[in-house]
Amino acid sequence: MRFLGNILWFVFGGWYTSLTWLLGALLFALTIVGLPLTRSAWELAKLSAFPFGKEVIHVNQLRGVNGPLASSTMGLLGLILNIIWALTFGITLFFMHLFAGFLACCTIILIPFGIQSFKLALLSLWPVGRRVVSKEEADTAFLKYGTKN
Repeated sequence: MRFLGNILWFVFGGWYTSLTWLLGALLFALTIVGLPLTRSAWELAKLSAFPFGKEVIHVNQLRGVNGPLASSTMGLLGLILNIIWALTFGITLFFMHLFAGFLACCTIILIPFGIQSFKLALLSLWPVGRRVVSKEEADTAFLKYGTKN
């Protein structure tokens, strides 16, 4: 079922939002300073193309680090990069995913697609430090480290 959902998602607009994520990744990669944004945008471009069967987990939860400033993605640098992203590509992607989610939720059969769009809308505003993993890997991290999203 995941495979069919991912194919339908990609054909009916996932490719478009994924390209927008990749454009943001490319532009921030050119600045060199924005390389952490590039990694995050690349991760979420994969999710935007094929969202079913995947989870988004913070890099510290994946590693089992729970301190308040455990890595730079949780510190001041991560905050600044997330603000920069939100003010540039984040707002555009947020509204793209929000619009797609509302359209999908107009029909009962597409509600799972709408839910995925709303998840991506929230992630598009604050992507730094997020990693896309399989549901199984996210469950393993949850069992091993006791943290979930």
